[in-house]
Amino acid sequence: MHALGFAAYSGTGKTTLLEKIIALLRQRGLRVATVKHAHHDVDIDQPGKDSWRHRQAGASQVLLVCDRRMALVQEFDAPQELDVHAMLAQLDPRMDWALVEGFKQGNLPKIELWRAPAPGQPVRPLQCLSDPSVLALATDAPQQLPQPLPAQVALLDLNAPEAIVAWMLAQGERLQYVPPKTP
Repeated sequence: MHALGFAAYSGTGKTTLLEKIIALLRQRGLRVATVKHAHHDVDIDQPGKDSWRHRQAGASQVLLVCDRRMALVQEFDAPQELDVHAMLAQLDPRMDWALVEGFKQGNLPKIELWRAPAPGQPVRPLQCLSDPSVLALATDAPQQLPQPLPAQVALLDLNAPEAIVAWMLAQGERLQYVPPKTP
């Protein structure tokens, strides 16, 4: 499985870009999984439904299944720092691609998205200047970047998802996911 993160400030267009990339990969017959990091409570259960009632009764895990899909809801005993590698371990390893939205501080290879600030807004710093796991920067305003990119960071057009997918596919082994060794 290949794995690639997409990191950016909120409102930059990560989800919109990922929708296009997922569709393009699927058109090539590739199987795609995603991991989305949310900064707020997530709940797929509907109050009153059986699975919700099981969780409310104290079940730590509820696996909701039907003939077309399944969803695992897991309760943590206490809030915890999430690790992108632990989340990737939950995915079916037969996937061709795992695309991760968020986990900006994680060490997974990633594409950073950057947009020029709106008038009156501050310029957001480039993560690629200090994060060696950023392999590419996708932007719609390369002429407005606050600093030059490091030589090893590819420059991609944020509005050209086909070109981003071509870049991803060309990376081959570089994006092959290898789980970190546990001590």
